[in-house]
Amino acid sequence: MPLDWKQSGLRWYWVVVVVFIIDQLTKQWVIANFDLYESINLMPLLNFTYVRNYGAAFSFLSDAGGWQRWFFTAIAVGISGILSFWLRKQPKTMWRLNLAFTLVIGGALGNLIDRLMHGFVIDFVDVYWNTSHYPAFNVADSAICIGAGLIILDAFVGEKPTTDTQKKKQEVS
Repeated sequence: MPLDWKQSGLRWYWVVVVVFIIDQLTKQWVIANFDLYESINLMPLLNFTYVRNYGAAFSFLSDAGGWQRWFFTAIAVGISGILSFWLRKQPKTMWRLNLAFTLVIGGALGNLIDRLMHGFVIDFVDVYWNTSHYPAFNVADSAICIGAGLIILDAFVGEKPTTDTQKKKQEVS
């Protein structure tokens, strides 16, 4: 049975809002201050470069011809819905998984808005070594990757809720 919002992981939805706002503010800053492909060096190994990504995170399928816009839109909506459903069933105390789910949702929604408004995602974080550049990314991509990493970590070290039956068995042992 789903928990109410005060007891469930939905209480962590503030993370979605924070990720979404930071993502959108940074993208608006890039649009307002950079021409397409304009770049500034922040430090060795790191530039801010305005690029348009028609694919998924780190330019995956960016040259696929246009169908990917709606495919990734559907994935973002679907994953956000599933994770929100799971958050509702999750106790608020399972912080690692709740944080992971909300990071992924916030990132997915941040990139979803770009896709719907522009037809592409605004990327600008450009990590490089010598002349080799990693595909540009943004705050939303980072949140999705950190969230996915936390989900994987939780699979190995996460605390699982115990039922009353399991607690009684442990007390008897």
